[in-house]
Amino acid sequence: MKIYCNALMAARQVRQFCRIDDTSQGLLRQAMEKLGLSARAYTRIVKVSRTIADLEGEEQIKSHHIAEAIQYRSLDRALV
Repeated sequence: MKIYCNALMAARQVRQFCRIDDTSQGLLRQAMEKLGLSARAYTRIVKVSRTIADLEGEEQIKSHHIAEAIQYRSLDRALV
């Protein structure tokens, strides 16, 4: 299957193309615990982070990309 957007990535592709550093991993882990997010939410946040990094022309996902994606997820949950 040809992937033309980050949302279509399978778990294997997320692990391959969405590597995050230890600082970002810690930030994401804290958000998961504090907000009670699922593994599925984790994957979605990482995919959104990859998209944010892509839009900024960054090759690596950085902690501010993760933080922005977490904010979007928090907003999404607030609307439900």
